Amino acid sequence: MDIDKKSRNAMFGALLIGSIISSMLQTSLTTTLPAIMSEFSVEAATGQWLTSGYTLAMGVMIPATAFLLRRFETRKLFVFSMGVFGVGTLLSAIAYNFSVMMTGRVLQAIGNGILLAMVQVVILTVFPMNKRGFIMGIYGLAVGGAPVVAPTIAGIVVDIFNWRIIFWSAFIISIINIIYGLFAVKNVLDVKKMSFDIKSMLLGSLGFTSLLYSLGNLGAEEGIVFKIILPAILGVFMLIVFVKRQLQLKDPFLEIRILNNTQFRLSVIISMLLYSAMIGGAMILPMYMQIARGLSATMSGLIMMPGSLILALLNPYAGMIYDRFGIRRLSITGSIFVLLGTIPLCFLTESTEVFYLIASQTIRLIGIGCLMMPIVTWGMSTLEKEGTSHGTALLSSLRTISGAIGTAVLVAVMGFATKLMNADANQVVNVFGINGAFVVASIISALQLTIVVLYVGKKDRASNLVHYNENIRNESRI
Repeated sequence: MDIDKKSRNAMFGALLIGSIISSMLQTSLTTTLPAIMSEFSVEAATGQWLTSGYTLAMGVMIPATAFLLRRFETRKLFVFSMGVFGVGTLLSAIAYNFSVMMTGRVLQAIGNGILLAMVQVVILTVFPMNKRGFIMGIYGLAVGGAPVVAPTIAGIVVDIFNWRIIFWSAFIISIINIIYGLFAVKNVLDVKKMSFDIKSMLLGSLGFTSLLYSLGNLGAEEGIVFKIILPAILGVFMLIVFVKRQLQLKDPFLEIRILNNTQFRLSVIISMLLYSAMIGGAMILPMYMQIARGLSATMSGLIMMPGSLILALLNPYAGMIYDRFGIRRLSITGSIFVLLGTIPLCFLTESTEVFYLIASQTIRLIGIGCLMMPIVTWGMSTLEKEGTSHGTALLSSLRTISGAIGTAVLVAVMGFATKLMNADANQVVNVFGINGAFVVASIISALQLTIVVLYVGKKDRASNLVHYNENIRNESRI
């Protein structure tokens, strides 16, 4: 559909506002979680569901979004996504117990997942080729920058006012944006009637949720059968059925067969390991600073900010380095930085210097910046054009869900280690528990480095050597 410049910009504005506010709310809980846990009197193993449950819901929604974009008109889908997100923020703002808070977070994740996917598709649809790079740059800067500053802003709000103000603010902005979007957002995407594979959606979501629940209770002292063993068995069984169903369907909910591509499969595995340690670590470090050390939420956010800013700034340059030198050098360097930044966090004390925390976190995030997008680009580069959408959905889903699982595992280890070395049963977190969680994160990072060294980019290097030798021979003949 052709629309004029003014209408394009107005539509982009509505989508951008929604993306920024939803992206900020995605990471703001890294510094507000300790205050929420305290108000609802829940342990870390329960509180982490506000982060891991959110991430899991987003991961499950990603493949469903492809169907929604092809089935429903753009304006209706925008209003629906912002509406669901708005209801979620309202529930979190008025939450009187943890269950209501958790319901609100899941609704926020569903709305966010739909909206973020919609924005990119709309940009590629309504803007001319010579404008897309600039518009995507604005979108990437805004959506990439919002999660960076969100923890610091959230920390300041918590210290001055109350954590509920964050959700009230998001709710008010959502309502205003819905009203604006009713006039600004046009129906620009083609729609058609098609059936939705609800069975696959339920199998995948329930399977991953059961597995996540089991892993999140690894440190439980009672009810092991019902909290760990049975949910694990149920989750694995449902996921096996889910995989078999995808392999049998002509048009699957999630195209798993694409994992037969070795290079793409490696990029998925590395992305999953990276996200599991990254997202879990991003939640545990503020717990150390606020609960174990007694630092303010504002100070916690400020300590996290330098590394996050460098990560945001490094992303575009990492792509240029990949184009120049290939994936092997970049992935090995990035993996080493991730490991070198994580290991020091295994030796935290109650008086660790702030500079030590900033340096470790920054080194860690430099490594993540070297890996996050280049490894995806490397994996996707071997897929045929018709497989790109399937590859994007599969990789995005699995790495997002892996982040949720990694968070659950690290928090479970932290809780178990805390209870193991703590005489006070009411203490939620201590330094020993934090160190134990980062030991597991270091093991994950070491495994990632091993895979990268052994498998990533070796064929690329051999291929480049062949091309180089052929060029030398051709030049010698001239």
